[in-house]
Amino acid sequence: MASLDTARPHSARPRPALPRVYLVWLIGTRASLLGDAVLYFALGWAASAHGGGTGALVLTAVTLPRTLLLLLGGAVGDRFGARLVMITGDAVMLTATLVLALVGPHLGASPWLLVMVAVVIGTVDAFYLPATGSMPRRLVGKDQLPRALAMQQAGGQIASLLGAPVGAVLVAAAGLTGAAVADAGTFAIVLVVLVCVRPAFDVERSPRGEGLLAGAVGGVRIAVGDPVLRPTLLLTAAAAGLLLPVVSLLNPLLAREHCWGAGVAGLVAGGQSLGMIAVALVVSRRGTMGRIGRGAALGLCVSAPGITAVALADTTAVAVAGGIVVGAGSGMFACHIGPLVLTNIPDTHLARMQALLVLVQSLALVVGNNALGALTDAQGATLAAVVCAVGVCAAGIVGLVLKPIRRLRQE
Repeated sequence: MASLDTARPHSARPRPALPRVYLVWLIGTRASLLGDAVLYFALGWAASAHGGGTGALVLTAVTLPRTLLLLLGGAVGDRFGARLVMITGDAVMLTATLVLALVGPHLGASPWLLVMVAVVIGTVDAFYLPATGSMPRRLVGKDQLPRALAMQQAGGQIASLLGAPVGAVLVAAAGLTGAAVADAGTFAIVLVVLVCVRPAFDVERSPRGEGLLAGAVGGVRIAVGDPVLRPTLLLTAAAAGLLLPVVSLLNPLLAREHCWGAGVAGLVAGGQSLGMIAVALVVSRRGTMGRIGRGAALGLCVSAPGITAVALADTTAVAVAGGIVVGAGSGMFACHIGPLVLTNIPDTHLARMQALLVLVQSLALVVGNNALGALTDAQGATLAAVVCAVGVCAAGIVGLVLKPIRRLRQE
């Protein structure tokens, strides 16, 4: 467990293999993530045929119910158990994707059908994401949690990296129906895995007498009042609002501003993914830094020069190298912030805190994307990227200065 003890140095210890039950769960869920990435690409491609308004509506139909229901989803996970929530969510999504595969050829990719599917995805995500985020704590011991989360991070990045090209191939070959069938197959895999897997560690559930809405509010109250969780959530918001838009929003805008072309933009994005995967694999092998809070803050500081390099690059090589640094810093932050949160919350609030973490990221990302988009329109993408670099570096320095963060150790 994380502590504020600073007297004992972090010594090297043997690294036992992660439990087999966790590895089986991880493979199943990463396969499902790949299927989701394929379906998201297919939905976006189908929506684009109806114009930008329909595309935005489909995206909103995913994000709006997910954002509105996240805290309730966390309370449900803590009340009824993460595994049961995940089994239910997978069963619903398996049914939805099979229905889409059956009716799609007859109805076509009409806007209303795409919006309905998007609403189902967003609603299930609101309950599924907090549950799956808390599962590593239920499957591995706290001493192995950082390595387990790093492997989860690497698997997620690989699934995201492969999702778009695999989705493009499936859509070209079999259309939206093919993507739906592929996603249904991955949901069937993870459903079988969840039925077979049993949590290895007993985790106390929230009291049955506590209302779900009261439980959701209680999770927020604990996070706001905790001297470690409060600054941790603020660092997460800074990363989501200033670091994530560099990958998703500013990369293509910088490419157009520098006349790089789509190929270079793709290389920079690939470099970012490569950096994140590399760091996650190293942490999954060797573990986190001894001072886990310092590791998260340093990850933000490492990202800043990478963002600056991408923004000011005059050659493709410099831009790609900057992208790798951005990815490495992002991976370093993610691999340290995850176990920092999971080891500093009560067992009764695991899913609720994961829900709050996702909600903070989502809201900060919405604000960051819109603010940076407006700044780009007014002053250019280069200035927007430099603002991100300065902001991310400042957030990292604040994290290094704050005692509850910089003194936190991983036992």
